[in-house]
Amino acid sequence: MDGDLQNDPADIGKLVAKLDEGYDLVSGWRRDRQDHPIKRNFLSRVANSLISSTTGVRLHDYGCSLKAYRREVLQGVNLYGEMHRFIPVYAHWNGARIAEVPVLHHARVHGASNYGLERVMKVIFDLGVVLFLHRWAQKPIYIFGFCGLVSWAVSFLSALAAVIYKVLNLKTFVQTPLPLIAVTMFFTGVICFLLGLLAELSIRTYHESQGKRTYLVASRDNLGDAVE
Repeated sequence: MDGDLQNDPADIGKLVAKLDEGYDLVSGWRRDRQDHPIKRNFLSRVANSLISSTTGVRLHDYGCSLKAYRREVLQGVNLYGEMHRFIPVYAHWNGARIAEVPVLHHARVHGASNYGLERVMKVIFDLGVVLFLHRWAQKPIYIFGFCGLVSWAVSFLSALAAVIYKVLNLKTFVQTPLPLIAVTMFFTGVICFLLGLLAELSIRTYHESQGKRTYLVASRDNLGDAVE
């Protein structure tokens, strides 16, 4: 929880009790939030809606730092910068069962808030990183290959249009930028595919050199001898 006294320590018991019901992470929801209605509350709702819709983890209040979670659901999760707001997302992707409970929220007494439009932009950038790492970190050739195919498609269409202009005596190759676009986009596609291959080598080196697994095991059951 934050140290600004806006969260109430008395709510910790509610979160722990919810954990005892079988959940792995319980997030607080400042339903009656005592903050600026536009600068804080409205922008926070925008950010919460964006994160919920893109990640599939629907919470009312991602920004509430009053959370309780089991240690095992965050093992191996490394947080950089301001990625702490995405803890429920990381936990969900690791198979955690998530719940949300309303908590008390008090008006700020000490310090000053730095929340504003700049913070929303940071959320958007961080969200892009989180989604990229989740969807393509272990298969980067998919995203690089897609960009390469798009570049080649643009290159082909540009070259085709340039040839049509030439055949119909509408414009010569030097009178239109289409040939230059075709060549540029062709080599851009080549570079994208090469970067994708390098990324595939890098991710394999990252996992194999450090013994990192690409999956998590929730529990193990020793069944002894195999049943025939």
